[in-house]
This record gives sequence, structure tokens and C-alpha cells, in this order.
Amino acid sequence: MGLFSFIADKGMQLFGSNDAQENTEKAQKITEFVSQMGLNVENFAVTVDNDKATIQGQANSSETREKVILAVGNIEGISQVDDQLTVTTPAPEAQFYTVQSGDSLSKIAKQFYGDPMKYPQIFDANKPMLADPDKIYPGQTLRIPDENTLA
Repeated sequence: MGLFSFIADKGMQLFGSNDAQENTEKAQKITEFVSQMGLNVENFAVTVDNDKATIQGQANSSETREKVILAVGNIEGISQVDDQLTVTTPAPEAQFYTVQSGDSLSKIAKQFYGDPMKYPQIFDANKPMLADPDKIYPGQTLRIPDENTLA
């Protein structure tokens, strides 16, 4: 649990161009988005206060928890995610990495694992938020699993 920071003007455009949209509407859209991603959290609840989203509920794994944090944080207009999720089956936490200009998944894999050919593990760890390993963008935050947990 904790507070995670993101870049507010980067990410998926879930809210449209209406910055005056009510926080309750934003929370509802985030809830629907997380559900559409197939990220199942029992008793999932979201509250939004301007650019801060607070998420609550119970995830079945640390991986699901981390993916929910990233899914919410990588929405344009959200700069902080207050993680209040609990986990049924905790596991070693992954690192988060913010994509820089010129990065690729293979470059990131080389940096974290010493082997650029391990990029599919990073891609898999970020599904369903990533649909294509070649479509990452500066400012996006990715989940980098511990090398010891890689298959």
C-alpha cells in the first residue's frame, strides 16, 4: 500500500477533453476501465479527488494489484494513485519504471536483467495494458517483475 506518482498529462485518454468532469464520473469510468481490462478485484472501489485516485478492494495476487495501480496511474489526468488494495496471496513486488524517450522493451530488459531478449517477460507482465511490445511511450509507467520470478 502507498502513494504512487505518475505523469498526469501522459496516458490513456479515458476522460475526454472535459477537465471539469465530476470526480464521481471519473471514478465510474476508472472502475469500468479496470473491469474491461479483466483485472478482478473484490469489492473494488475508486474515489477521485482532482488528479488523485484512491483504489480499494482485495486483489488475489500482487501481480493483479500492481497491474491495477498501473492501469489507473497510466490514465491521462491521474498523477497519483493511493493504493489501499489488500492482497490475498502476496508475492515479491515488482519494480515500476517510467519509460524515457528512446526506450524500447529490449533496452529496458537489458537494463534490468542484463539480457535484451527478456523483453517478452516485461511485455507479458504489463498485459493487458500493453497490446503491442513496440507501442510504449515516454512517461508511461511499466511493471518490471523480479528476475527470480520470471518463467
